[in-house]
Amino acid sequence: MNFLFAWRYFKAKKSTNAINVIAWVSIIAIMGITFAFIVVLSVFNGFEGLVKSLYSSFYPDIKIAAKTGKTIILTQQQLQQLSVIKGVRTYSLVAEEKTLLVNGDVQVIVDLKGVDTSYESVTGVAQKLIRGNFQTGSADEPALVLGNGVENAVGVESDKYIYPLTVYGFKRGMNINVADPSQSMAAANIITSGTFLIQQDIDNKYAITNLDFMKLMMGLGPNEYSGVELALHAGVDAEDAQKEIQNLLGLNYRVETKYEQNQSLYSVMNLEKWAIYGILTLMLIVAAFTMIGSLTMLVLEKQKDIQVLKSMGANNMLVQKIFLSEGLLLGSIGSIGGVLLAIIFCWAQVKYKLIAIQGGTFLIDYYPVKLVASDFLLVLFTVSLVAFLASWFPSRRAALQPIELRS
Repeated sequence: MNFLFAWRYFKAKKSTNAINVIAWVSIIAIMGITFAFIVVLSVFNGFEGLVKSLYSSFYPDIKIAAKTGKTIILTQQQLQQLSVIKGVRTYSLVAEEKTLLVNGDVQVIVDLKGVDTSYESVTGVAQKLIRGNFQTGSADEPALVLGNGVENAVGVESDKYIYPLTVYGFKRGMNINVADPSQSMAAANIITSGTFLIQQDIDNKYAITNLDFMKLMMGLGPNEYSGVELALHAGVDAEDAQKEIQNLLGLNYRVETKYEQNQSLYSVMNLEKWAIYGILTLMLIVAAFTMIGSLTMLVLEKQKDIQVLKSMGANNMLVQKIFLSEGLLLGSIGSIGGVLLAIIFCWAQVKYKLIAIQGGTFLIDYYPVKLVASDFLLVLFTVSLVAFLASWFPSRRAALQPIELRS
């Protein structure tokens, strides 16, 4: 019954036209903010998905590293046990250390990562090449796949440069000789074979070479590595595989999922999303004041109706529900209209790329959008809650009016 009254009050012509105007202003305001809610969160989801896909090309599903120190010991028996764990598709052994890459007078510090032949099956780096081939060579004739930023810094073109670069790394267990630091460093010539482009933080930091060569540079033992990177079968829960691997290897090893390897990145993304949500919620609260004004004027307009209803036996709760329903009706019309507009806009952005990214330096030339069902539920819940609170005070005022019928 209360929704029937609310609908009739919404459609009925008011004695003061300003009530209708303010009601529609509140609907349009809610519609606009709901539209902004969905579109902004969808754009954020689009960028978030893009960034995660880029990082996923470099970081494995699960990484095993030392809990303390820089290296781990893994026997062939342990590696065999890893390979038969349910969900593990393949693994790659890696050795990684900071090194100095020299090209004539140019010197660049890079994280040099030695990988085995299974590395291409564990990560997507080989699919992100923009020049050359993914060739890491051998222990005697190593080759180098450069990040795009490293390539620019060292001043070469990986697929055309015929002269070798020189790589320097500190010898394991050697004290630095201040008089002649080169005595405490291992050095080797290395050719370039290709360049990958993934994400700026990765491209400016990493270069990839042969595992055996890197172990010689670092002075590692036969079963000693910096870590192991694992790829899981599609649909396998990474946390379940993580627990099983941790139980197998023990507490002296650090086993991390893809999320844990980039925890700071994902935490910042979540924080930004909640910050956006908070700002838009504040805008919605400001817009709700127009609804309070509209309902307050409607209560004044319908004073006689309230008196009649109470004289016919309506209690305060029913009267309050009528005006609460009126506020929720205004909020529903605005939110549903905003959601429909947002869906149409996002569809048009994906299909026709309406809004471009200026500058032309990003990986894509238009703003990506991704509609997520949980965002719709969150936005509709937020709008409903704000509409309910905005309707509470005028409806409570209407319910508490005393009966003053006159002859």
